[in-house]
Formats: sequence, C-alpha cells, structure tokens
Amino acid sequence: MDQNFWRKCIVCKNQIKYSTKYYKCSVSSCDKKRAPAQFCSVSCWDIHRSIMNHKSAGADEYHSPSKEEWVREQANVPKVRIIKAEKSSVSPSVSHDEILVVVSKLKAFVKETTGLNTSNDVLPQLSDILREACLLAAQKAKREGRKTLMRKDF
Repeated sequence: MDQNFWRKCIVCKNQIKYSTKYYKCSVSSCDKKRAPAQFCSVSCWDIHRSIMNHKSAGADEYHSPSKEEWVREQANVPKVRIIKAEKSSVSPSVSHDEILVVVSKLKAFVKETTGLNTSNDVLPQLSDILREACLLAAQKAKREGRKTLMRKDF
C-alpha cells in the first residue's frame, strides 16, 4: 500500500484519509462491495442524493480504518485478476463453423410444428446447408451482374 489515504470521495475525488470520518449513503443499492459510495462530506453526499434522485435517504457517518487495519484487511481479500484475450490476426467476422441460425427460434419452431425436440448436432448441419445455398445464390446473382443477393436467387 503506497498511498497515504484510504479511498477517494466519489463526488469530488478528494482523499478520505485513514482514521477519519466519512459518510455513506443509507440507500442499500448505493453500498456495493466492489464500488462503494463513500463521501468526504455531507455536502458531497447531498450532491449524490440529488443526482440519484433519492427521496428519503440519509448520510450515515462512519470512521475509516487505520492504515495498519486496512493493510491487514486487504491481505485477506483474494486478488482479482483480469485476463484479456489476445487479439487474433484472423478476422472474427467470418467463421466457417459458426452457427448461422437462432437456435432458440429454430427449436421452438420445430417443437410447435412437429412436437419434436431438436438435437444440437442438427445446428452445424443446417448452417452448412445455409452456407451452400447462399454461395449458389451468390453465384447466380453475380452471373446476372448484380451485387445484391435477392429472393429470386434462391
């Protein structure tokens, strides 16, 4: 812990020092563990209250921990690691094994019209049929000198 303050006020961004008085909103939805709403003064809380349009809220007074207490408390908290996926050089917009139909809609249609369930292994096969039909229709459109795929191409 290199910083010489506990947290910052979420309104004015002033430092809330260790072992000092601070305020929290009494509305339970404002007291989130990962994004706590703490204020350095009642006036900052009042700005928050007006922005959030709280009808009956209060500024509850608390006391920030000492630096030693905070360091001890943070040592027991598991660290959150954010892992970012590596950017691929291949364009993600064109994948030849991607499912091309809305699965829930297809399954609902089959169930309503036939009473049958739809296995997941139908989806890649159906997507392949759609790809083939689109490629054949595209060839027809190109032969006719068009750049737009139309109903008549199928």
